[in-house]
Amino acid sequence: MPGPHSRHRKHRGLPRSLGGRLLLFICAAIALTALLQAAFAYRNALAQTDTLFDYQMQQTAFALRAGLPVDAQGRARGTPPEDENKEFIVQVWTNEGLRIFESALGAALPQNALLGFANVPARGTMYRVFSLQTRSQVIQVAQDMRVRRALARESAWRSLLPIALMAPLLALAVWWVVRRSLAPVQRVRHEVAARRMQDLSPLGTGDLPEEVLPLVSEFNALLARMRRAFDAQQHFVADAAHELRSPLAALKLQAQLLQRAPDDAARTLATSRLLAGIDRASRVVEQLMVLARQEESADAGALDQPVALDDLARQAVADAAATAAQRDIDLGLPQADTVMVLGQSDALRILLRNLIDNALKYTPEHGTVDVRIQREGDCAVLTVDDSGPGIAPEDRDDVMRRFHRSAHHAAGQSASQGSGLGLAIVQTIARMHGAAVELSQAPDLEGLRVRVVLRAMPQ
Repeated sequence: MPGPHSRHRKHRGLPRSLGGRLLLFICAAIALTALLQAAFAYRNALAQTDTLFDYQMQQTAFALRAGLPVDAQGRARGTPPEDENKEFIVQVWTNEGLRIFESALGAALPQNALLGFANVPARGTMYRVFSLQTRSQVIQVAQDMRVRRALARESAWRSLLPIALMAPLLALAVWWVVRRSLAPVQRVRHEVAARRMQDLSPLGTGDLPEEVLPLVSEFNALLARMRRAFDAQQHFVADAAHELRSPLAALKLQAQLLQRAPDDAARTLATSRLLAGIDRASRVVEQLMVLARQEESADAGALDQPVALDDLARQAVADAAATAAQRDIDLGLPQADTVMVLGQSDALRILLRNLIDNALKYTPEHGTVDVRIQREGDCAVLTVDDSGPGIAPEDRDDVMRRFHRSAHHAAGQSASQGSGLGLAIVQTIARMHGAAVELSQAPDLEGLRVRVVLRAMPQ
């Protein structure tokens, strides 16, 4: 079986550059075309020369149809020796078979009874003979085929001279056109080669050919996605480092207090505070990992599948029931319409869990949290209402950012401070599903209402 590099070995003799391959193939096509054209021109020149010579022989015979002078038989039977031409011979015969004229002494050809054109061997060569019969004589005009072919080849070679001159000029013109056409591609290549690793600015697309423009455009789109990913990563790392600094400092402080505890009661209090700090730090790290995974899934374009949103809501409420019972919070699902959405079940489960956890966290004891799944036309609406302090209208846009905590929202709970990642994760997952997240005041519970609107699948 051929190896993975066999395809490259087959083309090892070809230039690696696009311009070199274009020049090679076009010049090969020009050379092949020139050779074919030269062959046809050569054959045509030979044929035309033969036709011209045959026409000349015919006209010479027709000029002698009027007959020879009366004294031609008695005075001379040929031309003077200095004017003899044995390559072109004229003979005249009487109808009785008597030769009465020959253009060259000793160059007589055998009488050819076949009228018209014929090839006659004589004198060690081949003659082209034209015979014409009149009322009193037979006229023969003959030409040596060697001379005839030599003249024909000379004429044919002269016809090939323009082709021999034009082929190199055409190849030179093709080389110039190819270099000029690929100049923008070379510019882009040099621009990419000269770039530093941190430079993710788009490449210039001016005067690029249409065949290369889509490739450069897609490359620029890739650079833009990478730039957004790097910027998001830098912001994420900076925000995470800033956010983890406080829990880690608090853990260090609690550990020091634990070491200096004077008695068992102080040691127990310090241990409980240390464990609470560890839980908070673990929660922050867990949410950071969830947010990173969801942003990665959004950038990768994970495949969607049909998801029963009402079933996810029931499961999420059931999972959070124990936490709600510990704080005596009434967590319920008053409405759960059967509705299917196209999305990622794991991501939507995280969205529901974060909305419910966020509502439970900021709802005081003996409060209420309601989850609703409704179908409104071709939309699936997920609503989570709580009886907490809510969020002021001027802060609702900011709380969707990572690590932002509303002071008004946080005032309703003092047991634990949030990480500021819950609604950021919700926003990321919603954006991945093309959904809208709306924050408002809960009309019945007077706390926060979070409304997520997704596109529902047809029933």
